[in-house]
Order: sequence, then structure tokens, then C-alpha cells
Amino acid sequence: MTCVVPPGSSCSPYGALVLCASLLAGGSCFAAQDTKPAEPPTTKPAQTKPDDDTAPLVYVLMKTSLGEIVLELNREKAPISVKNFLSYTDKEFYDGTIFHRVMSTFMIQGGGFTEDMQKKPTDPPIKNEWKNGLKNVRGSVAMARLNRQPDSATGQFFINVKDNPNLDRPNDGAGYAVFGKVVAGMDVVEAIKSVAVTTGPLNPRKRTYPVEPIVIESVSRLSADEAKERIDAEKKSADSGGSS
Repeated sequence: MTCVVPPGSSCSPYGALVLCASLLAGGSCFAAQDTKPAEPPTTKPAQTKPDDDTAPLVYVLMKTSLGEIVLELNREKAPISVKNFLSYTDKEFYDGTIFHRVMSTFMIQGGGFTEDMQKKPTDPPIKNEWKNGLKNVRGSVAMARLNRQPDSATGQFFINVKDNPNLDRPNDGAGYAVFGKVVAGMDVVEAIKSVAVTTGPLNPRKRTYPVEPIVIESVSRLSADEAKERIDAEKKSADSGGSS
């Protein structure tokens, strides 16, 4: 088994999909998936699709063990990445996976491992759309991929918890492709980034693995009207001083 890591860094025994150490202060890196050939995911009945597959913006609801997050996916600027994410969503691939890597000053990453740290089989990797004009800013959602392999993203994603302009630069030949953003539930993202972390099987030397599992209970599509209702309700709650 091989592991792609920057020079001088350690290799996870699980293999790794690594975001290069040079992008992070302190010389650390994060793993997202192993490098062995992927098997096709288990086929499940497709979910009802509330959009017409042509709308430039698509919405999904991510229910986690710490609350709900609404994502707006930009099909116009990242058609390949959005199609890929929706395919995994419709097959319920993300249901029961976890946020397996949490870095409070960088990002939260999930969508590839079950609660018992079993890696889920994936579809083939997709083309990197990092030049689409979308940036790795706070609240944006991007595809995780192998270091030094720009076109290696599959099912895993990360949510930026701060502006990360280094991820927009071609440090290893390409940047990291953003395909959407959080439009409701950023307080849940903040809660996830703040959980206690420890060392874990993917990185035994860095404290990035949540002590208590943060489970992605389900990911499902929302219509634009359903998304607007949730966004408006959150804004109303915030304006009135209540919790969202």
C-alpha cells in the first residue's frame, strides 16, 4: 500500500488522500482517502429529486449528529463536482459516514468513512474544477483529493472554517475545487470545528480525529423553496436573538 505525503511527513497505515503540509502552518497534512483501487458503491434506490437537473444552483440538507447544514451547490461553475456529489447523495452514500478530520483553524472533512472507520467504496475519480472562479473561503465546500494527483477526488469533501487562499493556488499543479457553500447551519459547522480531537488511525501523530464521532446521518436534496424557507427561518431567528 502506498501513501502520498510531503517529504518528511509520516504515512498513515490506512493510506491517505492528503492535503499538502505546505498549505498549513506547523507543517501538518490531512488525509482523505486511501489510494487502493476503489470498488463501485453499493447501489441504493435513488432519492426523489426536487430539482430538474438543469438549475444553476442546487440545494441539499446535511443532517449531522450536531445539527443540520444546508448546502448550496453551484452547478453552473462546477458541473462535474456537483453531479458527482449529487450522485453520491442520491445513492445515500453519505448516510452514516462521519467527519473524520477536524482542524479548528482550517477545515472539517468527511464523507468517506463509517463510524467504525471502514472506508466506503467509491465511484471513479473526477476531473478537478479548481479554475471555476469559486474560492476556498469560510463556509465554502470543496472536493478532497490526493496530494500531487489533481484529478483524484471521489466522494470526500471538506468545509472551510476560515478563508484558505493557499488552496486556490496550484501548489502541486492544481488547487482544490470549490463546488458550493453553506447557506444555513454555519453554527453547526462552528460546533463541529470546536469538538475535542485526539490522534486517530488516519493520522496517529496529529490530533484531528474527533473524540466523539460526528455522524452525517443523512444527505438529501432540497427544492429551492425548501432551502429558502430554512435560510429565512435561520435569519429570522438570528435577527430576533434566538438560536438557529
